[in-house]
Amino acid sequence: MASEAINGEAGDVVVEVQNLVTYYGTRKILKDVSFDIHKGEIFVILGGSGSGKSTLLRHIVGLLQPSEGSIRVFGHETATMTEEEWQPVRRRMGVLFQGGALFNSLTVGENVALPLREYTDLPEATIGIQVRMKLGLVDLAGFEDLKPDQLSGGMKKRAGLARAISMDPEVLFFDEPSAGLDPIAGAGLDDLILRLRDTFGMTIVVVTHEMESIKKIADRVIMLFQGEPTAIGPLEEVMKTDHPKVRQFFQRHADDEKVDPHEYLEYLTAGGGKEH
Repeated sequence: MASEAINGEAGDVVVEVQNLVTYYGTRKILKDVSFDIHKGEIFVILGGSGSGKSTLLRHIVGLLQPSEGSIRVFGHETATMTEEEWQPVRRRMGVLFQGGALFNSLTVGENVALPLREYTDLPEATIGIQVRMKLGLVDLAGFEDLKPDQLSGGMKKRAGLARAISMDPEVLFFDEPSAGLDPIAGAGLDDLILRLRDTFGMTIVVVTHEMESIKKIADRVIMLFQGEPTAIGPLEEVMKTDHPKVRQFFQRHADDEKVDPHEYLEYLTAGGGKEH
């Protein structure tokens, strides 16, 4: 069970999103999204397919620029930052993308070592120690010499997580961490997320639509429907809301609304099909 929801105070805000609007072509994908993420909490961005949740994550980590609105990370307004100014901010962040995004030509250990070799001047002996420590944290001790294609899906996700935490980030982002995993592997990854928060005080942001995971890890959530925030707050409160789309999501009712094929084709053409 997730810890009691954290009530943010001034000074503990890690991410601040204000009036965020995003267009793909002429289609509005994110519609006036505003929220804060507080230090030490697990904040979940949830919604169905095409809701805009992965697009929102890409904005926060600096892969996309907003059409309108403001995003501040560690107090820095990211839309106006140069690539050089982004670098020290990114070193305080870790990201686990879908599939783990490992380099197949490198061993697991080399994948985990990559950020340390790129961004630090640590000697190789120290990097080796760090790699073994991070692999141990994700229950992959002794797997450093294997290649990614020798790992199961769940092990790849954990190896990707070891790389994401190799620089000891203050905030960790997950994009659909349980996607493609069996229930046991998915539950194990949820346990790892909780362990990282509880042991290291990491702020963790998770994009997901997996109901069991949401109930297990979430302190606070924001729910998107067609790019618009429909509910935000502690999970227990959001689950009690009267909004029909929120009730439908948590009660797993089929959607009786029909999708117009012409509108959907326009959505794909505008780039919306990249959203998960």
